[in-house]
Amino acid sequence: MTYNSVFESPIVGRQLFGPGPCNPYPEAHLALSLPLLGHLDPTFIAAMDATSDMLRRVWGTANQRTLPLSATGSAGMEAAFVNTIHPGDVVVVAVNGLFGERMVDVASRHGAEVISVEHEYGTPVDVERVVTAHPNPNIIAAVHAETSTGVVSDIQQLGENKGDALLLADCVTSIGGMPIELDEWGVDIAYAGSQKCLGVAPGLAPFTISERAYERRVERPANWYLDLNLLGGYATGTTGGQRTYHHTAPTGMVVSLKAGLERIFAEGLDNVYARHAAAGKALQDGLEAMGLTLFAEEGARLAQLTTVKVPDGVDSAAVRSYLMEKYNLEIGAGTGEYASKIWRIGMMGHNATEANAHLVLSALQDALDHA
Repeated sequence: MTYNSVFESPIVGRQLFGPGPCNPYPEAHLALSLPLLGHLDPTFIAAMDATSDMLRRVWGTANQRTLPLSATGSAGMEAAFVNTIHPGDVVVVAVNGLFGERMVDVASRHGAEVISVEHEYGTPVDVERVVTAHPNPNIIAAVHAETSTGVVSDIQQLGENKGDALLLADCVTSIGGMPIELDEWGVDIAYAGSQKCLGVAPGLAPFTISERAYERRVERPANWYLDLNLLGGYATGTTGGQRTYHHTAPTGMVVSLKAGLERIFAEGLDNVYARHAAAGKALQDGLEAMGLTLFAEEGARLAQLTTVKVPDGVDSAAVRSYLMEKYNLEIGAGTGEYASKIWRIGMMGHNATEANAHLVLSALQDALDHA
């Protein structure tokens, strides 16, 4: 069999500057080509443990139950709720974007009494409104970095005012791109995805849960695959003794995540965060210099995910198609009612450089000139 008969068409390479995935770190990409290990191989278990330890450092936590779930970030959300919601529990959800909406949906499916605290899209979470929405909720949930709007919210302030509630945070777009200190902030449960600022392909959901939250867990959750009681014996060894079989983990993906995290720590976390901040600022300054209007509220804008309004009279989809066809460059549309009103541009992981910001600005200006 020849090479050409395997691939019926040329392999396409894209420059991924949408809301995720981004182009992976080269180290993470190359790790996918390493010889495959079995999911109970001692060498793989050591790699899993090293990966979990590095995730603790990125999360800013000492939680023993910290692991990469064998699924995407959405499964991280599911795991967070299915393991902690008892029927009738009150869950207060801060909604300032699509992923807050999804939290409401998922929590309600697991029998919670959900109180949704709605915010205008493009604005950060109003902590006072959230913590006063119910006198004694079981869980308070919020998105740290809202991918649909490009907004960052103050999770630390929520933690300082959560009372006896468990605090649950979506950190899909923040992990690896900006400082996170879960223990210091009082976050009990957090989940993320591998495909954004961590600079790895989609497929894993970094997850962590505190002892406080684990003690309140559902003993027999409705979801077998994401049952932390069962996962602990395999992924973290928390049951003691030899690792027990639970599922066939995507060993190649875990090794790739390990390589991506090693790349991040080789550069230094503070340096990685500074690089994301500089790339985001260069992009946002350039967009405004072009006469475009940023969507997210000033003072609450993510550096790693910028939202910008589509100019009046411009066909959003046509611009994105032009960028794809001429430059092999992807930027994202908005979501929901903002699908054709905003663009979402990511400066994440390996892509987060000032040079790439200027590349996107140049390509976008060309696309607008031809709109």
